[in-house]
Amino acid sequence: MVRSELISSLAEQFPRLTKSDTEACVTTILDSITRQLCEGGRVEIRGFGSFQSNLRPSRIGHNPKTGVKVYVPAKPCPHFKAGLELRERIND
Repeated sequence: MVRSELISSLAEQFPRLTKSDTEACVTTILDSITRQLCEGGRVEIRGFGSFQSNLRPSRIGHNPKTGVKVYVPAKPCPHFKAGLELRERIND
């Protein structure tokens, strides 16, 4: 499911909301999660999972085109861990 499909699905489930209202809600939620992760925080949605920013260590990589070794610095990356309820629903 992509963002536009999520917005359409929510708009159908809640006919009192216009599609633009639904889009604003989805955008606000995703922006809030993004902002929290950028600040190094953690976001937990009970029954769904948690989002966290993990630090990838530095490493030596290589350019696939030339084969030259390059230094790749440490960098933060988003990480999602599914909650127990979500894992159980997927496994059933």
